[in-house]
Formats: sequence, C-alpha cells, structure tokens
Amino acid sequence: MTRSLRLGTSALALALIAGAASADTYGPFPVTEKSYSGDKTNSVVYTGQVARNLMIDSLKKLAGQADGGANAAELEATMLDYFNGTEGELAIVSHKGKDDFPIKQTTITEISGSANLAGKTYKGLVPGWPGNMTGGEVMQHLIKHAAKSNKGFDPVTGYDYGQLLQKFAIGAVSYSQAVDNYLDEKLAADNKPNNKPYKDGAYYTGKEHSWDEAFGYFGAPAHALSLEPTQAYAISKKKDLAAGDANGDGMIDLKSEMTFGNAYYAADADKSGTDYLPTITSAFIEGRKLIASADGAALTDAQRAQLVAYAATIEEEWTKVLAEATFKYAGSVYKDIEKIRADKANVDPKLYRAYAKHWGELKGFAMALQTGRENLGGTAVRLNRLIGFGPVTLPDEKVVTGIDADGNFVMDAKMSWNAYQLNMLKVQDLLIKEFGVEARKNDSTEGLADMIKALDSDSGGAETD
Repeated sequence: MTRSLRLGTSALALALIAGAASADTYGPFPVTEKSYSGDKTNSVVYTGQVARNLMIDSLKKLAGQADGGANAAELEATMLDYFNGTEGELAIVSHKGKDDFPIKQTTITEISGSANLAGKTYKGLVPGWPGNMTGGEVMQHLIKHAAKSNKGFDPVTGYDYGQLLQKFAIGAVSYSQAVDNYLDEKLAADNKPNNKPYKDGAYYTGKEHSWDEAFGYFGAPAHALSLEPTQAYAISKKKDLAAGDANGDGMIDLKSEMTFGNAYYAADADKSGTDYLPTITSAFIEGRKLIASADGAALTDAQRAQLVAYAATIEEEWTKVLAEATFKYAGSVYKDIEKIRADKANVDPKLYRAYAKHWGELKGFAMALQTGRENLGGTAVRLNRLIGFGPVTLPDEKVVTGIDADGNFVMDAKMSWNAYQLNMLKVQDLLIKEFGVEARKNDSTEGLADMIKALDSDSGGAETD
C-alpha cells in the first residue's frame, strides 16, 4: 500500500466518521431488484460470510482437541469438513452460548447450508510459509499437523496451530475475498451490475449482494456504530449481552449481532484510541446506502466512482488493522524473549507456551497481510525474513528452515535469542514506516537505536528465511 493511497483516502475516512449517525446500522435496505415478485423486504444477505467466519474460528477450537496423535486421523477429517464444507450439519464449535450470553444458532447449517473455506482461500503462493504453497495448501498443511499435535501445540517447532490457522485465514479468506474480489473486480460496471439480480431468482441486485458479502467478511455487528470499542470487543468474548442484543430478544443472533475476526481486531486496536471499526463500518453503510439509492438501476459513472472511493477507504483501514495486529504480537514476542533470556536454562513451560501462542499470532497475521489486492513486494520479503518460518525454540535455539518431501518440518539451523529479539524490533519499525500503524499496542521501539546496538553486539543482526 502506497503512502499516496493512505493520504488520499484519509479525508474521506474522517468525513465518514463525522457524518455517520450513531443509530445507523447495516440494514435493513429495501428490495430494489425489479424482476423479483416475492415477499422479501430486506435485500441484505451475508450469511455465507458469517458461516465462514464461524468455520475459521471453529478450526482454531478443533486444533485444541488434538491429543498427541491418537485421534489424528479422525480430527483431521473433522477439520477438513470445516475447511471443505460438508452436506451434513456442522456444529458451531467456536461460539457456544452460556447462561448469561445465549446464542440463537448451534449449527453452521442454520446460517448457511453451502459455505466452505477451500473455494474462497487465497490462491496465490504464500512465501512466508515453507514449501512454496498456495493459501489453500497452507491451510491443509496446518490442519494435517494440527491434528497430530498436543492440544494444538508442538514444542519442537514452537508452533501453535490454532493461532496459525485462525490468523492466517482471517486474511487468506476474509480479507482477501473482500478487498481483492467483492470490493475490486465486482465493482466493475459490467461485473454483477446493479440492474440485474446477483443470480437468477435472487431478490438482491449484483452490486447489493457483492457489497453485502464484503461487509460479512469484515465481521462487524450490523449495529457496530452504536458501540464503543470495548463493547464490540466484549461481544466477541461473550461478555456483554446488552451491547450485542440489538433487537432485544434476549439472545445473540450470529447472523448480525456478533463481532468476528477482522472487526474484533479493529475494536482491539480502537481501545487504544484509533477509529478503524467506525471508519470501516461507516464506509460500508454509506456505500450500501448509495447502492440502494439507485433503486435497481445500473450505477452511473459518478455513483460507481463514489463506491470505489468507499472501497478504497475500507481496504486502507482494514489493511492497517492487520498491520496493527502484526505489530502487537511482534511486541508480545519481544517481551516473551526478554523473560526467556533472563534464565534460558529454567524457562517456565507456561512462558514458553505463551511465547509460541504469540508467535503463532504474529506469523499468522504477517502472512494474512500479504493476501490482499496489492503486492507488498520488498516489504513482504523483509517481513518474512525477519519473522522466519518458525520461532527460536528451546532447548537448543533451533528454527524451522523448510519442509521435507513428506511435508515434515526441517530444523537445521540455529539463531540466538538476541538476534531474534532484535528482529522483532525491526518488524515493528518496518510496520510503522510502511503502514503508518497508530495504535501500536505492545510498542517496544522506544530507544530503538540503542536497543539495536546492544542486541546486535551479540547477534550479528541475523535474519532468517
């Protein structure tokens, strides 16, 4: 993402926040498709995207059910059902209601009967993962190894598979589909035009449904503009029923009242004073209002230009959300290493486990950041080399350097804790310079030059591939 794009859309982002009424919600919007003659009155539909958000989160939970290999074949088959989709019912593993936070749905099939992740995963190569794999192949590789792990964790490689799966998919499915499909190709005048149904018999137009699907991937509650960041965040944690229950029926409808994935991390950043969630949500709502105002007619060039501007704001801010999350977890890994270095011979297993969790989040988000519409070029190369294929591990400071012919991880190199801790500072510095991150949670860059000098003296400043 270029600095000119960020500067070009910032004024629009500020205008969206200033002009958005607090009562604005994403829908309902009227049915404008002229060929439709049924009784539907609300043209908003993004149930497939809600289902995929649930599938992503359920994969994370399922990884935690691994028992060291005894149930590997069965668990892998189950996880692949959530990745590939299945004709049978899929239970919602990730979002189960509780007494003080009841949830309306218990199966993904109640939300969408035909969703899958496999057909929607980033189809480009993922250089940040060993093996020269596509996005879908990375997901399947992670699933295979997650099923053989111990509760999603492999202490030898330092991998937390649940975190790697979820954070990568947040980008490789949700972000990628939204910014590089629905808010890109499908905004072209002759692609899913507004004067035709999205598909035969649909009660929504091509542009209406394309826009809705992008919003669904973002994962915000329809009433997000009426929420404080802490409330939107708490909904995802199942801790604030009053904030989530927009229709007052005493339960959470996952179709419109839950905070998922990318919106959750936007809210997390916003707790530090940024405004990613309202900016992105406002752009989605204003864009949908514009489409509805065409009343089923093809969008004019001026209308479509405005819609493209809203899409640019969404892409810019959403990309920064992923960069903020990457920044946050680079800081977490830095702090974990500081504790590990204090007594490398007697590291508390809980600390090593937390370090692996944070590294999985860092790596997953860093790969997610590279699945958007723009080629990050040298920035991606630098990011991948600084983070590497795996964290420095205990007890012998080895790191993953690749995979063998059977897809197993190869660890034939070492890296000092000093060197890797230094890399985390460089990751944060890179994200500040290239993405203009603002929340900067877990910022460890104060006095960066002095820290680089001190750490570099022992490490040689090595980076990994």
